[in-house]
Amino acid sequence: MSRRRRHKLRHFLDLNAAAQKQPAEPAAVVQQTTITAVAYGPDKCHETSISQPEEIRGLLGKWPVLWVRVIGVSDAAVIHKIGDIFLLHELALEDVMHIHQRAKVEAYGDHLFIVLRSVALEQGALVGEQVSFFLGKGFIISFEERPGIASAGFAALDQRIRRGSGHLRSEQADYLLYSAIDSIIDGFFPVVEVTGEALELLEDEIVEKTDRYTPARIHELKRNVVSLRRAIWPARDAVNILTREDTSDLLSNKTLIYMRDCYDHAMRIIDLVETQREMCADLMDLYLSSVSNRMNEIMKILTLVTLVFMPPSLVAAIYGMNFTPIPAYSWKPGFEYALALMLVTASIVWLWAHRRGWFSDDTTMK
Repeated sequence: MSRRRRHKLRHFLDLNAAAQKQPAEPAAVVQQTTITAVAYGPDKCHETSISQPEEIRGLLGKWPVLWVRVIGVSDAAVIHKIGDIFLLHELALEDVMHIHQRAKVEAYGDHLFIVLRSVALEQGALVGEQVSFFLGKGFIISFEERPGIASAGFAALDQRIRRGSGHLRSEQADYLLYSAIDSIIDGFFPVVEVTGEALELLEDEIVEKTDRYTPARIHELKRNVVSLRRAIWPARDAVNILTREDTSDLLSNKTLIYMRDCYDHAMRIIDLVETQREMCADLMDLYLSSVSNRMNEIMKILTLVTLVFMPPSLVAAIYGMNFTPIPAYSWKPGFEYALALMLVTASIVWLWAHRRGWFSDDTTMK
């Protein structure tokens, strides 16, 4: 692995580890609720910030499509006021404020309730948020936990509405819902791509060299992959419901076709995530195998060293005994004779081991 790729992997994993070690924000910290409204038709659009929910009533029925975007779901009073304006069901509003819901689709008479999870990478750590939608006749209401995750995908929608590019402004509210869901689903692809690249870099590092931190790095990446899996599988089921004709009259046949494209994207992400999940398990097996192979190499070297020096040690032990009948014991050049004997015996063992291939990297030794 090149030094640049290794540095990139270490940087990604170090950011991930540092972000996960940061203490959680205190419970007293509450995200302020902000409301913006985008109303548009084929010819023009109107965007405004809402300071009080009652201001929304002035926009109802005056535009073909109204998108009310709420960021921050901790203010129950504001959420319920919006619910009163659009006659939203109380159970759905509770799900909006309880941000650990599973992705789902529920029909409440004249409006449709959708829950999804949006993901992103912040400083190397995987973060997610719940995004809730209400689809009614001529309006969409979206609720986000905080700015920064789903906002990145929705920014492109805002630009398309302002510029009138494409045919978004000529479609109804259900097409806007499709566009918003599509941006959330497509937001998985950059995260999956970065995670996959990190897995490949880590695989190269394991093959070249491992250290005691390698299992922790594998665990961090595996945790990201598991989080992605938990987010995308329910999303696939929710989008699948939106592709059925009997889900709601609010979804036109044209939009149902586009929803199937979202479903295909979700399936592609699932395939990638499942592949990465298997790769995480394979990386741990590769790490254990690599450690075992290196240990075997060390034991092989130690064994060969012991084998080569065993005959000289035997000669030294024999001539170290205090018995005069030992041959050449009193011989003046006996020291040189003993050293030569040690060298000859060690060389014979070394040549014998070399001919059998014990000094090579080939594992199929004779």
